[in-house]
Amino acid sequence: MTTSAQDPQSGFSYSRAFFENLVDRALAHAKKIGASDAGAEASEGCGLSVSVRKGDLENVERNRDKSLGVTVYVGQRRGNASTSDFSEAAVQQTVQAAYDIARFTAEDPVAGLPDEAEIATEHRDLDLFHPWAVTSEEAAQLALRCEAAALGTSKKITNSEGAGVSAQQSHFFSAHTHGFRGGYASSRHSLSVAPIAGKGRDMQRDAWFSSMRHPDELASPEAVGRYAAERALSRLKSRKIATTECPVLFEAPLASGLLGAFVQAISGAALYRKTSFLTDSLGKTVFPKHIDVLEDPFVLRGKGSSAFDDEGVATHARKVVDAGRVEGYFLGTYSARKLGMKTTGNAGGSHNLSLVSRQTRSGDDLDAMLKKLGTGLFVIELMGQGVNQVTGDYSRGASGFWVENGQIAFPVEEITIAGNLKDMLLGIQAIGSDAYNYGAKTTGSVLLNRMKVAGS
Repeated sequence: MTTSAQDPQSGFSYSRAFFENLVDRALAHAKKIGASDAGAEASEGCGLSVSVRKGDLENVERNRDKSLGVTVYVGQRRGNASTSDFSEAAVQQTVQAAYDIARFTAEDPVAGLPDEAEIATEHRDLDLFHPWAVTSEEAAQLALRCEAAALGTSKKITNSEGAGVSAQQSHFFSAHTHGFRGGYASSRHSLSVAPIAGKGRDMQRDAWFSSMRHPDELASPEAVGRYAAERALSRLKSRKIATTECPVLFEAPLASGLLGAFVQAISGAALYRKTSFLTDSLGKTVFPKHIDVLEDPFVLRGKGSSAFDDEGVATHARKVVDAGRVEGYFLGTYSARKLGMKTTGNAGGSHNLSLVSRQTRSGDDLDAMLKKLGTGLFVIELMGQGVNQVTGDYSRGASGFWVENGQIAFPVEEITIAGNLKDMLLGIQAIGSDAYNYGAKTTGSVLLNRMKVAGS
């Protein structure tokens, strides 16, 4: 077998058939030298990134990488090794390295491949691969149009941190000795810009982007540029506010961070190490009764879509939270065994989560959510990493708008919002219909009943 089998239609250097053969050779060699079980994954990624600033081209980058990763089990000892060299000698050396690591690693009673009954057998097409044959010149023109739209929105847009276009694609094939075989190609494309408004001491920046599997679904460069500029302009003449306690409304893109903190808290390693503020939360109420968290791995073109997880375990649509109560964790095989439970098909992370309220109506847009907020803080940017996953303590720098009687009064900056995630999750009063997808998470704006706001 040659070391390359180019697939010209896809833009990849290696074909699916080549990767299948490569993985099979690795597994066969692992068995030959004495492995009790083994798994291997071959992958390739490539793409183009172009950035511009103030009307000039800044960077053009092309990336291409490849990898073969091998996991070998000797009983309940495990070893891993990887290589970017696909030659026969390199494959055998990599398998041998993984085997040698396994032989000298301490036994782990829960180490091992997933049970055969849990392996995905149906691999439905989720429409994830839409390569974008954009040239560097075309990408630069799109980025320039985006930045020009931002700069042209107002004379108060005085500068730019630049605009960028990225077109990325990858594919992989994975198999292991408990019967799994599978892989797919996927793509992810984006367009972004970061304009600066104002002069002197009153300068504000903001940014916006569009990211999609299919290039035709990206927002127009002009729409992204204008919206980023409007965001920056809205923050001019920001001021501090006095320290207070008040309701807080998280803009939809930020609200996905609350969902992310919850996911981290009910995920495998944090649970079995007891480094989570939601240890032993299964079956317990952690949100108000009007809140559900849904997981759907089968969304067409979804950014978190997959018919199987990183171990080849079948994924399932489910309610993670039902009427405020935790119905399931996020577990891979190892963490599930540590907890005396079954894998949930989440090795590698969650799949297309939605945070929803049973009380949300179609008319609950951002204006309606501001009315529900009444008088309080509307947050559109968070800074710092002040989240303690063990205790749930939450403290982050923030900026946004002070709202009075449901109307934005003025922009605010240089404040800190603080609370405890347990109280914050239980204190969700409403979720807006202004649903926003950020990676594998979707939520509208989220209104919390009360947080501490530290100002002047």
